[in-house]
Amino acid sequence: MNEGRSGAGNSPSAPTVLRMILGRRLQERRQDAGLTLDQAARALRVTSLTIRRLEKAEVGLKPLYVDKLLETYGADRQEIDEFVALAERANEPGWWHVYRDVLPSWFSGYVSLESGATTLRTYEPHYVTGLLQTHDYAREVLRGGFPGGSEEDLERRVDLRLRRQCLLDGPDAPTLWVVLEETVLHRVVGGPEVMREQIDRLLEVSELEHVSVDVVPFSAGAHVGACAPFTYFRFKEPELPDIVYSEILSGAMYLDQRSDVSAHLEAHNRMSLLTSDTDSRALLNRMRKEYS
Repeated sequence: MNEGRSGAGNSPSAPTVLRMILGRRLQERRQDAGLTLDQAARALRVTSLTIRRLEKAEVGLKPLYVDKLLETYGADRQEIDEFVALAERANEPGWWHVYRDVLPSWFSGYVSLESGATTLRTYEPHYVTGLLQTHDYAREVLRGGFPGGSEEDLERRVDLRLRRQCLLDGPDAPTLWVVLEETVLHRVVGGPEVMREQIDRLLEVSELEHVSVDVVPFSAGAHVGACAPFTYFRFKEPELPDIVYSEILSGAMYLDQRSDVSAHLEAHNRMSLLTSDTDSRALLNRMRKEYS
């Protein structure tokens, strides 16, 4: 996505992927031990809400808490030591932490999920999705999203966005399926030369085996996905549910309820039926000529 908006958001930032995995495992160990949240809370002399937040990965995993909980759940010392070591790793900041001065707190979770996902399916009605933006296009989008920001902060935001794109070059690159509205191609960002370069980038990456770029044409009319931008994440770890990230004006929401995730996945599927690879490439090539 674009994180091209200022604002604090109305929900806590999403946790790191490893913290989510460990939180789910803590929940499973408690349930296997036949203990309620209240019973687990008494072992730590905290409230049941604290245990719930640990299991939901809404707070950091304190090693002392983890040690005591697993002991209460009947785990042996080797399992406890291994789990605590993982908890310490989960609390370490990601590579993007050095950009915390220009990275909205509600978007830091997105970068973590993006880095750990095996599949990303994105819908963008306004701009080219961040993972596929060129330097100059990203610079103009971020300039518009953070009006009044300093040139130094702008360059750091651009640098962060370009570093995120390295994700697509690695040996374990995720599958990326992007659905764009034709509006994106008509919204002139930075002038004709910037747009032409950006469309060249889309044509280039759409030839990669693990990247798909579909463009919903104006002729499709009204459709189910005509809404806010969103990204669907799927992970290889069985503990992790599919997650949807959806942007709003002042922040973002992270959704993992099955009904919410299914609704967004179905919308993405339906939108893809309105496009074809051949037609999308033809549309991209036609728009490129208009910017020549």
